[in-house]
Amino acid sequence: MNLAGAAVLVTGGAQRLGRAITLELARAGANVMVHYHSSAEPARALVAELRALGVSADSVGGDLAVVSEAEGVVDAALARWGRLDLLVNNAGIWGRTPLGSVSAARWDELLNTNTRSAFFTAQRAAPALRAARGAIINIADAGALRPWRNYTPYLVSKGGVATLTEALAKDMAPEVRVNAVAPGPVLLPDDWTPERAARAAQSVLLGRVGSPEDVAQAVVFLARAEYVTGVVLPVDGGQRLV
Repeated sequence: MNLAGAAVLVTGGAQRLGRAITLELARAGANVMVHYHSSAEPARALVAELRALGVSADSVGGDLAVVSEAEGVVDAALARWGRLDLLVNNAGIWGRTPLGSVSAARWDELLNTNTRSAFFTAQRAAPALRAARGAIINIADAGALRPWRNYTPYLVSKGGVATLTEALAKDMAPEVRVNAVAPGPVLLPDDWTPERAARAAQSVLLGRVGSPEDVAQAVVFLARAEYVTGVVLPVDGGQRLV
């Protein structure tokens, strides 16, 4: 895929990992629709930054846990450019959920936001992506391949993203490529102590915590890799092998 001039939608694109992905795509020349849920001001600021890079950019709000709003976000991108070349399903939530503390509402919130929304945005975007011979890139999590304690609903939701990626790759072939990136420790929680962060760094073969830019570069690679589909690419510093 030639990203110069491509029409791209990044869900959850205003902050943290989504922001890095959005900027990397814009630096490659893509025009980006930045989706946000509650981060309207960061989204507007990012749009201004993207336009300063010389690309077309806009933002759209929506709660992706609501199917009609997830579909509406795709519609907004199509209305803006009349086409869609790349969908990046990055939006997600997480949180500690020890066994015995999980409510049905919390389970639904995690699964609906992280997994169900990625299916419905993909389904809505499918005709446009087929017409463009475009691509979808989902953001999974390396923890779905090697689970941690006390995050089971979140990890199930991200495991679902990995399975969704492979299933959609079959459903949408040969016109649309569907891949995923599975980040390892690239964005540590703000409340982690330096000691805990050091332990995280020691848990990977490369001996360091990654950066959002590491994941963003993988997204750009998969967008351009015309003979790659159905792949869940770990970006984890080799953590899965430790």
